[in-house]
Amino acid sequence: MPGGRLTHEDRRQIAAWLADGLGYAEIGRQLGRPTSTISREVARNRASGAYLADDAQQAAGHRARRRKQARPAGPVTDGQPTELVRGFVDQFATVLAATGMPRMTSRVFVCLLTADAGGLTAADLVRRLQVSPASVSKSIAYLEAMELVVRQPDSRGRRERYVIDDEVWLRAWQADTSAHGEIATAAQRGIEIFGADTTAGARLGKMGQFFARLSEQMSGSTLGETVVYDALTVLAALVHAGRPLSLGTLAAALDWPVDRAAAALDAIQRQPAIADPLALRVIGPETYTFTTRPDRLSPAQREALQMRIRDRTP
Repeated sequence: MPGGRLTHEDRRQIAAWLADGLGYAEIGRQLGRPTSTISREVARNRASGAYLADDAQQAAGHRARRRKQARPAGPVTDGQPTELVRGFVDQFATVLAATGMPRMTSRVFVCLLTADAGGLTAADLVRRLQVSPASVSKSIAYLEAMELVVRQPDSRGRRERYVIDDEVWLRAWQADTSAHGEIATAAQRGIEIFGADTTAGARLGKMGQFFARLSEQMSGSTLGETVVYDALTVLAALVHAGRPLSLGTLAAALDWPVDRAAAALDAIQRQPAIADPLALRVIGPETYTFTTRPDRLSPAQREALQMRIRDRTP
C-alpha cells in the first residue's frame, strides 16, 4: 500500500526497473513513493553493486524483528506513544466525546491524563496526536475554561507545560454541583411562571426535583452544617409565624445578626432541597414566606387531595 512499508513485490519491481535502467525518481513515481524511499532502500540493501529483491526482503525482516525485540515496554517510545496507548487514547476520547466534549479536546485531555506527572508541552501534544498546533491550542483553551488543566513552566522556564493536577476532580465535582443547584432553582422559577398544573410546570417540577436531589447528594451537605441548620431554623420560624416576615423581623425574632439570617435564606434559595417538602417564597423586598413545593405532588395528586377535603367539609 502506498505510504506503508515496501512489500516483497515492491522490491521485485525495484530490482526489475533498476535492471531496465530506470532512475530512482521514475521508480518512485511508478510505485507512488518518494524518491528518497527508493534511494534509501537500494543503498541499504545493495550487495556487490547489485540490488536483489529476495535478499532485500530478508534483510528488512531481520531489521523489523530486531526493532520489535528492542522496543521498550513503556507506553512511550522516542517521544511517541505506542500503538496500545494510541488505541486507548482514541477509545477513551470516543467515550468522552459521547458526553458532549469535542472530539479533539477529548483526545488532548486523555493524552494529558495518561502523561507523566510533569505534563506535556503544546509541541509534545502536536507530536503525539499528529495534529496541528491550532487544534491543540483550541482544545487547551476549552479545557482551561472548564478548569480541567493547569499551566506550569517547565524546568528551563522557556515553555509552558499542561498538567492535570490532583485537584481536578474536586473542581469538576464542585462545578457540577453548582450547576445542578442552578438548574433546580431555574426550574423552580419556571414552575411559578407556567403554573404547577400545566404540562410545562409538571415537566419542570420533575426536572427541578431530580437536580435538587442530585445537587444535595453531590454537595455532601448534612444537617449538622451550621448554614443548613440555620436554614431549617428560618423555615421553622416562617411556619410558626404563619405569615410573611421581613429579613429584619426574622433576624430580630431569632436574636441573630442580619447577615446570619440572610445567609440562611440564601442557602435555601441556592439549594431548594434543604427545605423539602416546603419552598421559600420571596413576596417583596427582603420579605419571605413559605409554601409547599409545587413539584412534590403531581397535579393528579393535588386534585385528589382537594376532592377529599371538599368531600369531608360539612
